[in-house]
Amino acid sequence: MKRYEFNIRISPDKYLDYYRGTIKHVVARCTNGETIQFPASLLQKFVTQEGISGHFVLTCDENNKLSELQRLGP
Repeated sequence: MKRYEFNIRISPDKYLDYYRGTIKHVVARCTNGETIQFPASLLQKFVTQEGISGHFVLTCDENNKLSELQRLGP
């Protein structure tokens, strides 16, 4: 399993672009310097009135198929 750790902050106004489908993917820089891209829909369960903010881990299988997205902290 491959793990990608990253911090992300998306304002409520900016997230509307993701929610409406105008923007379909999120691009984030990992803590180790790698850049990843994943479907914005994975973030829906983390949306609050302040948007999305926190430290996340994206886990993929050996074929780089998305397995799970978790928020580790604010």
